[in-house]
Parts: sequence; structure tokens; C-alpha cells
Amino acid sequence: MSGNNKKKKDPGAGVLASNRKAHRDFHILEKIEAGIVLTGTEVKSIKQGHVSIQEGYVHIDDRMEAWLVGSTIQPYDHGNVFNHNQTRERKLLLHHKEIERLYGKIREKGLTIVPLKIYLVRGKVKLKIGLAKGKNVVDKRDTIKKREADRDSQRAMRSHNQR
Repeated sequence: MSGNNKKKKDPGAGVLASNRKAHRDFHILEKIEAGIVLTGTEVKSIKQGHVSIQEGYVHIDDRMEAWLVGSTIQPYDHGNVFNHNQTRERKLLLHHKEIERLYGKIREKGLTIVPLKIYLVRGKVKLKIGLAKGKNVVDKRDTIKKREADRDSQRAMRSHNQR
């Protein structure tokens, strides 16, 4: 009997919010995990699931700092006058080399950085961001056709296995 009895953690177990539109509208080329600078009421509100990253994007300013822009964290229910501003820009915590590399890619190749999901890791709120290239209408149609074909094949397999 081995001494390694640790259970493997499900990577989707701590997901608090996801951006389903990102995979529909963009080709995700690379994924990166980043920390977020938050206030106490923001953390409590996020843990309750009162967060939306659908319209958000990541901006890198001239001082080489990454910021999450356009996301919404609703005010905490039990907060007081010191509750947070729900649409403020939030600083992302990334290594300087990562920020420089991302900045170079979005400047030269016409790519963008979109938030993919917010989740918990050992009690800390993390943000998965993706380096993305926009899809055109034809690409979106191809994605829909592929998804429908996969769904039809799954349905056929299920009905065949039930016999």
C-alpha cells in the first residue's frame, strides 16, 4: 500500500464564474493564471457568485501593469458605506516577464487578452486569462456545425448503446 493517498482535485470544482462567450467569439491561443488585487467586500461577493466577466478584457498600460477592465462585481449584500465600486479596474498579478511577453504579442499580432474564468485556489481568487484572436462569422459557423455534429454523434451512440 502506497503512502500517497491524496485525492486529486477536480480543476473545475472551484469555478465561480466563466466567460462562455470567449470561446464562441475568439480562438484562445494561450491560457495564463493571474491573481487579482481585490478588497474584502469584493472577495466575499465573488465567493457568493455575484461576478460577471462576460464584457471584460485585460489592458496593459504604459507602466507594464495588467488591469482587468469591464468586469462587474456586485456590491456585497452585508457591506456598509465602505462597499466597493462594482465596475472599477482591478490590477492583475503577473510576473513582469509575462506582462512584457503579452504586451509584445498584442501589439504586433493584433491579439487581445480576455478573461476566461474566475476560480478559487487554496482560498485565493484567481483569474484564468487567454491570449485570443477574434473569430470571423465563417469561423463561428464552423464551430456551431462542429458542435452540432458532435451532439448528433453522441445522440446516435447513446441510442445504439441502449439497444
